[in-house]
Parts: sequence; C-alpha cells; structure tokens
Amino acid sequence: MPPLGIWTLFLGGDGPQGGRVGRSTTRATGLRAMISRFITLGSILAIGLMLAGCYRDFGPVVAEPQPLPGPVTPTSIQVGDRLTITVYGEPNLTGVYDVTPGGFINLPLIGNVRAVDRTYLQLQREIEDRYSRGKFLQEPKVTIAVVEYRPIYVFGEVVKPGSYPYRAGLNVLTALTTAGGLTYRSSREKIYLQRSGEQVWNEYPQLSSVTIMPGDLIRVPERFY
Repeated sequence: MPPLGIWTLFLGGDGPQGGRVGRSTTRATGLRAMISRFITLGSILAIGLMLAGCYRDFGPVVAEPQPLPGPVTPTSIQVGDRLTITVYGEPNLTGVYDVTPGGFINLPLIGNVRAVDRTYLQLQREIEDRYSRGKFLQEPKVTIAVVEYRPIYVFGEVVKPGSYPYRAGLNVLTALTTAGGLTYRSSREKIYLQRSGEQVWNEYPQLSSVTIMPGDLIRVPERFY
C-alpha cells in the first residue's frame, strides 16, 4: 500500500478517503462550470434577440384604445431641443444653444440656465433677469425660437426603423411614411405610442388624426393572421 504522503499528493486528501473527496470536489467544480456556461449562453442569446428585433417586452400597454389626441403645439422645452437665443444689441451673446442631457443651456457670462420643462417665455425672463442681476446688461431684451425639436423614434414593423427629425404637423401616417412604410407582416390597424417622459404605451389607430409630438416613440406591432 502506498505511503500516506503518496495518497495525499495524488488524490488531494488524507489517504484513500481523501481521494474520493478530491474526485467529488472535481465533479462539483465541473458542474458549477457547466451551469456558468449555460447562464452565459442564455445572456448572449437574449442580447442577440434584442439586437435582431425579436425582443418583445417593451413595458406595459394600455389595453383599451385611448381617445385620439388633438393637435398640440409643443409649449415646454425638453432635452434635445435646439434653441436660437437672441439678445438684442449683443451679437456676442446671441447664438444657437442645445438643451443638455442635464436640462440646461450654457450661456456666455451667466453660465448654466435651467431650460427643461419651462416655457419659452419663462426661460426668456430668466435669462433677462440673470443678465440684469449680474450687472452685465441694462434692461436686456431676449427672444427665443426653436431651431430643431428633439427627434421622434419609429420602430417595430417598419422598413427603416430609427430616429427622425420632428416637424410641425407630424401625424402617425406621415411618421410611418418617413420610416419607409410598413413591412408585409405589420399590423394595418394600430400602433403603440409612448409620449416623451411616460412609461406606458397607448394603442391608437393608424390615422392621420393621431398627432405626433417631439420625443414620441412609435412602435408598429405585427398583425395576427
């Protein structure tokens, strides 16, 4: 019978029993490695399905169709909007400014000014007040105009899913046309619409009377054969 040291060296334990313990430990380690590989493969498959457009869990959908939204003019400033700010008589302060992801615009002399969720008139008065209180200008006059709104996003069963510039008067039909039209397997009756800042999807018919707002997400589902 081999000495005790030989059993310990080759079988990983104290004698023959240690060998069985060593083999059990090896099998357990192999099982854990196999489970880890399955989990990794499952994660890769899930990511692949999302990238391939096969992912379907987009969040809650309101079951009943909502009343048709009437024409609405954007009244508050949101992240992604691009503004022209004119300070009369001050060409060095006048320019085009983007609303940052943090919700601010950065202006000469006065720095960051919060813009998101404010109306154009509110932002205009805030800028005038900041220039006046800082004694940079006497009785400043400011006007604000929108150069470009934040884009809309169209995806699902459309030919060219992606982001598209918002323009005044945009509706569901013109948005779908901009995205290249419907695929052969798309629903011809409904779309799901998620307004900017909301968490649920509302179902609407594919009608020109459904207006689109800046930042809207439009999802076209498959039809049921």
